[in-house]
Amino acid sequence: MKYVYLLLAILFEIIGTSALQASAQFTKWKPSLLVVLGYASAFFFLSLSLRSLQLGVAYAIWSGVGIVIIILAGIFLFKQIPDTPAIIGMALIVIGVVVINLFSKTTSH
Repeated sequence: MKYVYLLLAILFEIIGTSALQASAQFTKWKPSLLVVLGYASAFFFLSLSLRSLQLGVAYAIWSGVGIVIIILAGIFLFKQIPDTPAIIGMALIVIGVVVINLFSKTTSH
């Protein structure tokens, strides 16, 4: 269940962050409301995942996966194309999350 909560936290964080771009600095009320609800839900589900995941591991997964998906959302929703260094950086983040999950003793397998 811990990873279900973490997945929900990631999804709501993606919603909140995407809405942040769409809110036009909080001048549009519907996306602004999504920002608040998205982040509140993200932190709620992240807190539930912390019942059985270590903070550092949960945050690494949450932020790493979130970064990659937000970059993809930026590409498809806002036409923000990353350059080569950004793509390399995202690949390193994904590798880091995989290494943590496969080899770290701080995660439960």
